[in-house]
Amino acid sequence: MQIDHAVTSDVKDMHALIQHYAEKGLVLPRSLLSIYQHLQCMYVARENSQIVGTAGLHILGHDLGEVRSLVVSPEHMGKGIGRLLVHHIADEAARLGVKRLISFTYQVEFFRKCGFEIVDKSTLPEKVWIDCVNCPKLDCCDETAMIKYI
Repeated sequence: MQIDHAVTSDVKDMHALIQHYAEKGLVLPRSLLSIYQHLQCMYVARENSQIVGTAGLHILGHDLGEVRSLVVSPEHMGKGIGRLLVHHIADEAARLGVKRLISFTYQVEFFRKCGFEIVDKSTLPEKVWIDCVNCPKLDCCDETAMIKYI
């Protein structure tokens, strides 16, 4: 298993993988353009040169980063790929000087196993004012806010 920075030739496969879970309501959808525009902070997990997972690190402030669009192909679930991606992102975030890593998620147990704990969304105004204000779920957000100190 190899974790790499994503490149432009990965985007269509990444988008398809994210869309698979977005259609089920498990992650927020991402457009192709959004993935291209944020490519410098996106990572892919490869097995035999096939993309089997993806995730992004989004910097929200001087010491705050977010794990975004974390998905693993259905055929590769349960093999630790998601955990590898989260650990890779945490290492990269720490390298950049980030001290708090968050996720807004439906996968609470998974993130707990990765060292995150539940927090009140109101403790993360950087996230709320940067992203949540433009989210269609603003008034009915059902994701759980979680944080890991790194």
